[in-house]
Amino acid sequence: MTEFVAVFDFGSQYTQLIARRIRELGVYCELVRHDLSAGELRERRPRALVLSGGPASVLDPGHPSLDPAIFDLGLPILGICYGMQLAALMLGGKVEKGSGGEYGSARIDVGDRMGIFEGMDRSLQVWMSHGDHVVEVPEGFQVLAGTGNCPIAAMGDGERRIYGVQFHPEVIHTPKGMDILRNFLYKVARCSGGWTMTKFIEQSIQEIRSTTGTSKIICGLSGGVDSSVVAALLNRAVGDRMRAIFVDNGLLRGNEVEEIRSLFTEHYPLPLEIVDARKNFIDALRGVTDPETKRKIIGETFIRIFHREAMNVEDARFLAQGTLYPDVIESRSPHGGPSATIKSHHNVGGLPADLPFELVEPLRYLFKDEVRRLGRELGLPARLLNRQPFPGPGLAVRILGEVTEENLEILRKADRIVQEEIVTYEGYDDIWQSFAVLLPVKSVGVMGDGRTYANVVALRIVASLDGMTADWVPVSYGVLGRISSRIINEVRGVNRVVYDISTKPPSTIEWE
Repeated sequence: MTEFVAVFDFGSQYTQLIARRIRELGVYCELVRHDLSAGELRERRPRALVLSGGPASVLDPGHPSLDPAIFDLGLPILGICYGMQLAALMLGGKVEKGSGGEYGSARIDVGDRMGIFEGMDRSLQVWMSHGDHVVEVPEGFQVLAGTGNCPIAAMGDGERRIYGVQFHPEVIHTPKGMDILRNFLYKVARCSGGWTMTKFIEQSIQEIRSTTGTSKIICGLSGGVDSSVVAALLNRAVGDRMRAIFVDNGLLRGNEVEEIRSLFTEHYPLPLEIVDARKNFIDALRGVTDPETKRKIIGETFIRIFHREAMNVEDARFLAQGTLYPDVIESRSPHGGPSATIKSHHNVGGLPADLPFELVEPLRYLFKDEVRRLGRELGLPARLLNRQPFPGPGLAVRILGEVTEENLEILRKADRIVQEEIVTYEGYDDIWQSFAVLLPVKSVGVMGDGRTYANVVALRIVASLDGMTADWVPVSYGVLGRISSRIINEVRGVNRVVYDISTKPPSTIEWE
């Protein structure tokens, strides 16, 4: 990218959201390690920097910091929450612990509408989440805004183009937050903007061609949005040098294989091979109950089968995957930020050390909504792009406990009912994912005047923008009632249905 903004990651739950907001405003950005040196940063030639929030306190020993020389590079900087406090402390200001934290909605009074507040109202609603606060700004800075509890809610040095806000402009609870970010990007940092999916496609095609040369690329096609977009992008970049391989692992939803065959041989033709490997996966998972072990077994089995099939493709040197930014962030926080590993993902975890292919991951820095936009640009059908996300390990991570053919059949039938009924919900378009989970417990029931001791199915229906955070959906009792009644009556071996009303965080969307 000729122009990009670097977001320094200090571990905030909103760090990825900052990146999404900046991209929405037409400027490309990436998360970088908070300890990136000034020299390394200079080589990447960013247009501006954003210092994210974080859970630590700048007053604690060993708090996450950054190279002081970065402030001497002359780059525009915006510090958010922890980022503002860190900048203030490192530049000679003073930070203290508050007598009480400030969390939730607040109103700031804007005193000086310079820089990030140019053209904005004197009073703005914002979202606060902090304990510490700046009590003395560094030399050369002005106090730009404050609240009754936080007199220095924003500060700025117009000459050095360094700004800080104690609130979170990236969240929807700060209604004018996008305007503040826009002012920083275009008026303070003087970004040119114009980052679009069309430009992303052009650059990706160049990078794919440059990386792969004349070698052939194997693409793991799952039929989901991510891998399908990768396949379409590779097809445009290298044509017949890409071979899409769809592995039927036996862990798919009903009619999945038939739909994939129809889509990619008739509607969007690709060089496609379908491999029946159901027995391989079921045998490998026999007796396994630990979710991480499941994921790694599935990943390893997937790659091994790929290796076997790829031996029939002459000069196959690369393996393409549909890895997304949230996958990477949750799996191992590759940008070096102080974020916890939550779980490994099929696309990025469980790869054997002797992997005979070099990986190509063209979507590695895209969020889900961006991938869908990319798919539209590539001409993929809406019925594919609007599909709900489906985990790489498939139904294996929706069966808590051992994966057996019997359990898979129960879950497929239950999931089919969920999909058929949830479309009748008036808020269906706002749903991110809706699915059934087979629990490793049985409960007592009564059916036909007789006692039963059968399985329990949980329903998970959530709303989300990118999968990084999610809220459970208050689906109407009528829809839930129909789903429950149909599952219990139509799926042999189930006598109880429960509804999961957990948010992410603290829970994940998938149960495993």
